[in-house]
Amino acid sequence: MDRSVSESVAHRGTARVARWSVRHRWLVIAVWLVAALAGGVAAGQSGGRLTFRFDLPGQPAFETNAAIVSHFGSGGDNPPLVAVVRLPSGRTVDSPGVDGELAGAFGKAAQALPGARTASYPLTKDRGFVSADGRTTFALFYPIPDFTSSDPYSKAVPAMTRALAGVRVAGTPVHVTGASVLASGGSSSGNSVLVETLFAGVAALVVLAVVFGSLLALLPMLIAAVAIPSAFVVIYALTYVTTMSTLVQNIVALVGLGVAIDYALLVVTRWREERASTSPSGPLRGGGTRNAQARAANREAVVAAAATAGSSVVFSGITVAVSLAALALTTVPFLRSIGLAGLLIPLFSIGVTTTLLPVILDAVGPRLEWPRRRPASTVSRMWTAIARWVVAHRVIAAAGSLALLGLLIAPVAGLTLGEPQARATASTASADARSGFEALDTSGIGAGVLRPTEVLMPADGAYIAPEGTSATAPAAWRRGGLKVVDAWSPADASSGAGKDALGRIRQSVAGVPGSRVGGSPAQDADFIDALYGRNLVIIAAVIVVLTVLLLARALRSLWLPVKALLLNVLSLAAAFGVLTFVWQEGHATSALFGTPATGAVTLWVPLAVFALLFGLSMDYEVFILSRINEEYGKGLSTDDAVVSGIGHTGRLVTSGALILCLAFVALGGVPQTDVKILSTGLAAGIILDATVIRGVLAPALVALFGRANWWMPRWAARLLRVAPLTSPEPPESRPAPSPSPGRA
Repeated sequence: MDRSVSESVAHRGTARVARWSVRHRWLVIAVWLVAALAGGVAAGQSGGRLTFRFDLPGQPAFETNAAIVSHFGSGGDNPPLVAVVRLPSGRTVDSPGVDGELAGAFGKAAQALPGARTASYPLTKDRGFVSADGRTTFALFYPIPDFTSSDPYSKAVPAMTRALAGVRVAGTPVHVTGASVLASGGSSSGNSVLVETLFAGVAALVVLAVVFGSLLALLPMLIAAVAIPSAFVVIYALTYVTTMSTLVQNIVALVGLGVAIDYALLVVTRWREERASTSPSGPLRGGGTRNAQARAANREAVVAAAATAGSSVVFSGITVAVSLAALALTTVPFLRSIGLAGLLIPLFSIGVTTTLLPVILDAVGPRLEWPRRRPASTVSRMWTAIARWVVAHRVIAAAGSLALLGLLIAPVAGLTLGEPQARATASTASADARSGFEALDTSGIGAGVLRPTEVLMPADGAYIAPEGTSATAPAAWRRGGLKVVDAWSPADASSGAGKDALGRIRQSVAGVPGSRVGGSPAQDADFIDALYGRNLVIIAAVIVVLTVLLLARALRSLWLPVKALLLNVLSLAAAFGVLTFVWQEGHATSALFGTPATGAVTLWVPLAVFALLFGLSMDYEVFILSRINEEYGKGLSTDDAVVSGIGHTGRLVTSGALILCLAFVALGGVPQTDVKILSTGLAAGIILDATVIRGVLAPALVALFGRANWWMPRWAARLLRVAPLTSPEPPESRPAPSPSPGRA
């Protein structure tokens, strides 16, 4: 490193933190060791304090559902279990003896579910429970939910299945199905957080081994192993203050793995670069003198890496924390808990990377280069070549990238929010549940009955089912002056026709005093209003303002933060386009996941993808632009600064993105379709962002705008307390340094 540059960075905050940490190494090690051990204990204890609920306090349908569960003990937003019978050819529900056999079969199921609300053709004689040909019929069962489990029917489904095992009606079996049964993926459990993290960790270690080619590959893993459990200390404390979702375990473990490794990867690579430039040269006298000089040179490299890469880590981590903290502004408790927990992991990763990592590099860093025999290169030949091509063909590169992104974004115009349709979830369900659904679907009864709308109204109120819908209100569903009416149409509740049916049901109830509409379809509609209404505008505005301020100060430019935000919009839109194309439209679900199109993207997934991808992709933008800024500040022209900056960071960004992508693939190793949708959006988004957007489009735009990239009016510079960045020498006076030989 040049002496002038070294002197300028030595006084940065991250450099001072690194020097302090090295001087107090045993204190730093002890603090993080205690934090990690305490976090491991807290992670084990917090499991019992995390909730599986998806509450929407203040929303009409949620409050109605809460009232239904409180008054009747079941139902509300907990869809029913459905027992389905498909009679053989020539037999109908009106055939002699069939009614009695149906009553007996459904009665056995009811006995296995004490306290459950039930409704069926034998009980009500309502033809809404029978198909047009009379051969298919069903019964609704609302068991008392168990909210201590991720599946409120985790005990009810096995009990009902055992009760109906071997039961025959006119020689045909009774199938147990339902929205929750289909959504479970045919299994009550998927990969645990530990299994997911181990898979992602092994994959990350392989990538790091390729990048470093030495024991240094273990160092980023160590940083993640300290940062992740340490965050659980605060998460456990938060469970005593607010509602925390079980999803925070997955998010913190997997996102934390990627973020912590990213930060350590950046700092360690920069340390290698600085160490190569600060290694003592010339004759060294005596082993003691040689060792002292080597230690001094290594420490100087550690401080320089902390001052440069460490500074990028701080700004990147704060940006990630800001985007995840935005979820804490939502009115939805489970998303708010993800935001609160999610913002902790980049902050803890910053702490470990800026304190413990310098200590390790100072103490044993050079020894970890084993078994590498030749000096490591920190410049990628491949990415240097790509950057040179992009700069030389900047218009073509920008136009081509935008065209590709346009194709990926196009499907967003048809994006539909809702629960995955039953036809998709049934494909991965158990054979019995799938058979029950197919019987409903092919008979004309349809999937709508799997998620009925529940109407809570006065016991003497009259409900008239709108055209195209069916309804039932058994006498047993009356209590304390109130009654529950179940209404449904043949259409899946997540489909357009299903949503239209919900609108007609609401209109039919509007004229009945004291009536309220609940059920999972109505709560889904309220969920969309709560997440994507005015509240989303506030969240987006907070993220935009804070991100621009942070990046403007870090990059000493007003245009670069604006460009970064615009590129993030493109990145997110492309990820949403992939979700729509793959899952909603089903163009690749059969080949990749063995399921048909979902017909909708799960309600909360786009917002979760937005919060996670926004911060993570901004990470890479800061890494790249900080290095380009540094090279420009050394006197390189804009074009040469782009080539040098991408050459130094391209491999880091793609390696980090690959690790995060594999972590998100691990997240998809659960049977639930909505989690698979989330993992697809995150994995595709992070790869697209790190390659097409940050690897091609971003450098092409920087090259196109030239010196205008660092536009900073005086008033803005005074407000942000930064000096505008200017190249100290004319652009043509310094050629870009030749990259060191190394792997791509």
